[in-house]
Parts: sequence; C-alpha cells; structure tokens
Amino acid sequence: MDRIALTATGALAAMGEGKLSSQELTAALVERCQRHAKLNAFIHFDPAAAKAAAEASDRRRKSGKVGALEGVPLVLKDNIDTAAMPTTGGTPALKNHRPKQDAPVAARLVAAGAVILGKTNLHELAYGITNNNAAFGPARNPYDPTRIPGASSGGTGVAVGARLAPAGLGSDTGGSVRIPAALCGIFGLRPTLLRWPQAGIVPISHTRDTAGPMARSMNDLVLLDGVVTGGALTEAPAELKGLRIGVPRGHFWENLHADTAKIAEDTLKALAKAGVVLVEVAIPDVGALDNAAGFPIALYESIVDLDAYLAGHKSGLDFKQVVAQVASPDVKGILSSLLGEMAVPEPAYREALTVHRPKLQKAYADCFKNQRVEAVIFPTTPLPAAKIGEDETTMLNGAAVPTFATFIRNTGPGSVAGIPGLSVPAGLTPSGLPVGMELDAPAGTDRRLLAIGRALESILPKLPPPRLD
Repeated sequence: MDRIALTATGALAAMGEGKLSSQELTAALVERCQRHAKLNAFIHFDPAAAKAAAEASDRRRKSGKVGALEGVPLVLKDNIDTAAMPTTGGTPALKNHRPKQDAPVAARLVAAGAVILGKTNLHELAYGITNNNAAFGPARNPYDPTRIPGASSGGTGVAVGARLAPAGLGSDTGGSVRIPAALCGIFGLRPTLLRWPQAGIVPISHTRDTAGPMARSMNDLVLLDGVVTGGALTEAPAELKGLRIGVPRGHFWENLHADTAKIAEDTLKALAKAGVVLVEVAIPDVGALDNAAGFPIALYESIVDLDAYLAGHKSGLDFKQVVAQVASPDVKGILSSLLGEMAVPEPAYREALTVHRPKLQKAYADCFKNQRVEAVIFPTTPLPAAKIGEDETTMLNGAAVPTFATFIRNTGPGSVAGIPGLSVPAGLTPSGLPVGMELDAPAGTDRRLLAIGRALESILPKLPPPRLD
C-alpha cells in the first residue's frame, strides 16, 4: 500500500479494514513533509502533536468510537482559528496569535476524528494571488517549485498536490480555493456563501469570504463538505448524458494561454462525447459588474471585518496596527492606501452592495434559468502557474498583463455573486503544469455541483503526481 498516495476516503477504507493505522499513515506523511520542507507548504508544523493525535485516534477506533474522518491527517490554512496552534494569518502582527477556540469549520473536522498535521502558508492576510509571502517565504508549486501555487490558499494546494496530506481546507474570497486547486492539480470547492460557517477565520469580507475543501478526489470533497455542513458524506455521480452545461465564451474564454486553451477545448470534447449538451451562453456585463461590485465591497469591509475579528479575540490590535507590520509590499501598499486617499466611501460601498452585486447575481440566475443549464464551465485561470516573483505582471500571449487581475479574472465574478464554484484538474501542459476547469452553478446547488464533479472526474485525464523524489 502506497500510504502517501491515499486519498482521505481511501485511508478511511484501509483503516476500517485494519490494514493501516492512523499512526502509520501520519508518520509516513510527517516524514514526507519533512523531506519536502523546501516547498514551504507550512507556517506551523508540529510532528509530535500530529503523532499524538493519531495515537489518540487509534485508541478511539479500537474502542469502537469511529468518526467520519477518524484518523485522517488534514491541513488547515493558517487563517482558520485553532486553539492548539497559532493562527498567524500569514502576517507578523499575528505570529503569536493563539485563539481560545477552533473555528467551527475546524472544530467539526476534529470532532469527526481528523488529525491536523499543521497550518499552511498563505498570501499575507489572504490578500493576494501568488502566495509569495514576504514574512514566511513563498509556497512553491509541487509541479515546478520555481512557480506559484496560486492565490492565498497556496499552502494547502501545495500540501495536497505534493501528497503531504490527502486533503485540507482553504478560504476563498475571490478565487483562493479554486486557483491553487487548478495550479496544483487537485480539486477545490468554493461553497455557496454562508453555507459553511464563516466565524473564526481571519477575514477580508463577510460578503465574499468562505472556507472550502481541497483534495485529490471528488469523493474527498463530498466527504469534507458533508462533515462541515452536517449533510450526506457521499454523493452519486450525475448522469452526464443529456446534462446541459453552459459555455460562456465572452469574458471567461477570452485571451487564454495556448496550452490552457487546448486543454479547455479537449475538456469540452470529452464532455460532448459523454453525452453532455454544451450550450453557448452569455452572462451580460459579467466583467464590468464584477469590477463595479467586487473591489469596493472587499476593500470597504476589510477594515470593518478585521477590526471586529481583532476586537473579538481581545488581541489589543486594530487594522492600522496590523497593517503597520505587514511585510509583503503588495499587501502593505493596498491596505495602507485604505487608510488614506484610497479609502472606499460608504456611498460607493452601498452602491456596490445594493445595486451592482444584485445585478451580477441576476445575470447569473437568468443565464442558468433562461438557458436551462445546470452549470457553466470555463478555465479556472487563463494561464498556467506564473514564476515566483512575477508579483505585479506576468506574460500572457506575448504581452505583460497584471498578475492579480489576470489570475482572478475567471474566479472573481462567481465569488462576488456568492454562488458555488468547483475547480477540477483537466490536464497537464507540455511543460508539465496543471490546468483546471471550473464549473459555477446556481446558489444553493452545491451538492448537485459535487455530483457533476464526480461524473467529470471519471472522464477527464487523471493527473500524474508531481516528481519530487
């Protein structure tokens, strides 16, 4: 048995059959984490604590107390509160921040028997797209360590993609679960807004933030989603024959890297061959509405929400004091500007929240309803992973483009609308970099989206693991 390659559901089956203990699995993963420490997946990694938790899990299993995740090692993005480990948010001001209780999303995993291996690296305060963290160092893509893992949940993407852990949690404000899932060759779900508990996570925007699962199989996403929401732990694959999926060529399919475009078109061919009815659809003004709503909401709520989080934890800090210690130049520049001339006026925020965002939500809802499609599909990112250090611009089709805006172009609109989005691995470029395809679906249809993802997993190429050893 290749313990490193086990998915969460695979590990549960092996432990249930008595072929493997949590201690054996955890020890193997700890050794692999230590061997590949240069990937910098973790901010906090405590092998002794993980091994002790695994030992306790094995005792529970022997006594007949078996949770839905009993003995499975998982990782958490280091903006998710944990009482047993610091929650740094990837920023110096919070390096010694020790919450008194776990965030609900973490507490539910632990209550189900999960073993927490550690807290993963992130773009500082989750406010970026490269995971190039000046305070804790960059997380490195397992398929090419000179490249970014993507977005702010990159550490979890690295850990899962590199087989350091079978699965874990990230958080997603504008794409930070789905982008690293795509760039690291794994699956990632952004749930419908507020379907997962939002409390106990270092915030950016309560209108846009959600935690979400990242894993190497759809069964694992289903399992983690069920544990966190109290729903079913399994989901049958959808029937692909006759399934109507929209293809929004405008915005989402424009100016794609040639390798990404090839894999995306191959994905459509595979869907059509399986009987999926592909419908050319439009989501009118999706880019403009995203721009009008997204940043004003996030930038305004950043100050209010982070201040509330810091006060709730009696940290003795406020937004201004945290920003004063920010190490990453891109994050410091953005957040410092919010305290001065770039502050979002409340009327602009209210207009974004009550006018532009509802228009964006209606555009999606009309597309799904009028075209009778259950989801829309597009490349998760317009291009494969950029090089580490290309923080401001990167090259796309021979032109320099803004790194942040380009990588978040396709994931941003659904985030602002609050609808569920699923990124699935679709192939490797000729240079060996993963490409992901995203499906967005109507609000509240997360389980149906997971069922569709399960069906797609069976017809899309299975990506080889990264060559690390």
